[in-house]
Amino acid sequence: MSNIKLFESKQIRSEWNENEQQWYFSIIDIIEILTESPRPRKYWNALKTKIITEGFEELSQNMGQLKMEASDGKKYLTDVANAKTLLRIIQSIPSPKAEPFKRWLAQVGYERLEEIENPELATQRTRELYKAKGYPDDWIEKRMRSIAIREELTEEWKNRGVREQLEYAILTAEISKATFGLTPSEYKKIKGLKSQNLRDHMNDLELIFSMLGEASTTKVTRAKNAKGFIENKHAARIGGNIAGHALKELEKESGEKVVTSENYLPETKNQKELKGGEEK
Repeated sequence: MSNIKLFESKQIRSEWNENEQQWYFSIIDIIEILTESPRPRKYWNALKTKIITEGFEELSQNMGQLKMEASDGKKYLTDVANAKTLLRIIQSIPSPKAEPFKRWLAQVGYERLEEIENPELATQRTRELYKAKGYPDDWIEKRMRSIAIREELTEEWKNRGVREQLEYAILTAEISKATFGLTPSEYKKIKGLKSQNLRDHMNDLELIFSMLGEASTTKVTRAKNAKGFIENKHAARIGGNIAGHALKELEKESGEKVVTSENYLPETKNQKELKGGEEK
């Protein structure tokens, strides 16, 4: 489970470890927020040496590295830490935001435990987040439905022997290419996006056709009883083509393209900063 968490409207890349039942957060993102340094990676390298010198020699053992999406849209290995290790790191950062961040960190962990006990809370919080960002209710309903359709598809893939992350990304690109004539990365370029979520910047029709492609793929996958990556790739292409044919028919009759370069919401200040900031 991967997520972008927000602290004072600033993005923090994070990933939930199902086996350990805890979050891992990008240290660089947190350093950038707490210090407002224009070169957070250089700041972190110096701080890491300082913390180890001060006696926290097990820091390297308690950290990890995960591939996370950077501002250029590509994934790179970046240093991550769980909440316990982050609290030790934060002690060495002179920042007025340190205490508010500690409270935020505790709240994030608490909310995840609540969501495990009651999954409906995760849906409710997602709705509230979109609402806070300025999305209208009718768009939010479509986006929530698209999330549910996506989860149903990925669960199907998981049960049919598809390996997560890399193979999921390939199959997703297959559906997108057949539906829109574009891979997700190509689609992002048209919209001028980098680290932002593509579907959060789709209009109603773009969302509807992405849902149709994935819902059709789920249906075809079950009908053909697809097993493993190769068979599921074939099913993904069929599902995407179903949506693609419908999209072309609509464009023919309406005389307008479905895919647009416009973003659904204006770019936020934080997104602009991420685009112009140091590569992570």
